[in-house]
Order: sequence, then C-alpha cells, then structure tokens
Amino acid sequence: MSGHSKFANIKHKKERNDAAKGKIFTIIGREIAVAVKEGGPDPQNNSRLAQVIAKAKANNVPNDTIDRGIKKAAGDINNVNYKVITYEGYGPNGIAIIVDALTDNQNRTAANVKNAFSKGNGNVGTPGCVSFMFDKKGQLIVDKEECSLSADDLMMLALDAGAEDFAEEEDCYEILADPEAFDEVHKALTADGIVFASAEVTMIPQNYVELTEEAAVKNLNKILDLLDADDDVQAVYHNWDE
Repeated sequence: MSGHSKFANIKHKKERNDAAKGKIFTIIGREIAVAVKEGGPDPQNNSRLAQVIAKAKANNVPNDTIDRGIKKAAGDINNVNYKVITYEGYGPNGIAIIVDALTDNQNRTAANVKNAFSKGNGNVGTPGCVSFMFDKKGQLIVDKEECSLSADDLMMLALDAGAEDFAEEEDCYEILADPEAFDEVHKALTADGIVFASAEVTMIPQNYVELTEEAAVKNLNKILDLLDADDDVQAVYHNWDE
C-alpha cells in the first residue's frame, strides 16, 4: 500500500489529453480500426479490440459510438492504412518519454514528434533507449468514491480474477495485471459491478524522477502539450513524478 495518488495523475492526464475535447474519440476510432483489421470485429475473439473497448468505456465513450466504430471499421477494412509507430526519447533532465502513434503518414508524424521534443529541450532517441525503464502492464484504476467495497474485499476480487498486484492510494485503488490477463480481469470485475476511472494496457515507469527547476518543468510541459495536441499521437508515457 502506498500514499502516492495515481488517480490524481490519471485525472491530470485526462485533462491534458482532453484539452482539445474529442481527441479521445479520434484515438479510440483509430485504435478500433486497427484492432478490427488485425483480429476481426468480435471482441470475444479479438483481445486487442476488447482492450480498446475497455479503454473507451473508462473514458466515457458511449456504447453506440463504440459499436458504430466497429461496424465502420469492419465495412471499410481494406482502407485502414494506419501504421503503429513508437518513438522513444528524453525530456529535460533526462526524463524518459515513450510516444505511441497511429499514422497514415510516417514522415509527418516523425517530424511533429521531433519538433515537440526539440521545442522542449529534449531529443528523440533510438528504439529501446528508454523502454527498458518501463513495465508493460494492464492497469485498472478505481475511484474510491465510486466503490462500495472495502480495500480488502476489492483486493480479493481482483486477485481471484487473475490480477497480480493491488495497491491502495490516497483516493483510488490500483489493480495491475499481466497484459495477457487484462481482458479476463476487466471482464470479471465489471461483472461484479466495479466501475473504472481508467482501464488500459499501459507502460508503467519502474522509477519516477522529480523536476525541481521551473525551466525544466516548463520545457517538459511544452513537449507533452505538443504531443497531446497531435492527432497521430495515441499515448504518451513518461517517468516524471508530477
């Protein structure tokens, strides 16, 4: 059990990502299209699509919007030409940053990502330069105010469902699962009436880095703001202790 508020970080991340309201719909739409193309429109037989649906619901995307996206992707499958690209680099003071993108124009996206890093006094590195500092995990965040269960009862439910770790934070519970077990854990807890503030397969830093200089914080925020404003960018992970 720890005292650091991951829920505050989740809320901050959502506020940042939703600064241009509607970007989440673009993100989900593209992820649905790629998932359907790779594994078909049935989430029961397509774990990637099931993960996207879980992420969409945690971000309050309406069910009919999700269904329309799946049907559109299934009917337009030959025209889905998004490429999955991951960039890795460093922000000010060596902050590790990973950028996941889905793009139909790799040159445009690469230029935009490089520009974002440069304007914040950072630089794009080679593949693998920072990803070893992160662990890929299924992460489910439960707002304490939205959960009627005690920490012990929720922990037992999560572990019984296949989760590998549970932590109580200041204002939320964090449940971690192996990415391969994420779907089953999410389904089981949803069936038990658990509502998630966030539910996705993500990259979690092994260690966090504090920034004490105002200029460094300003530069890092500049990088993150520029990346989050780019429609090609699906997710940004970093090890800054906000």
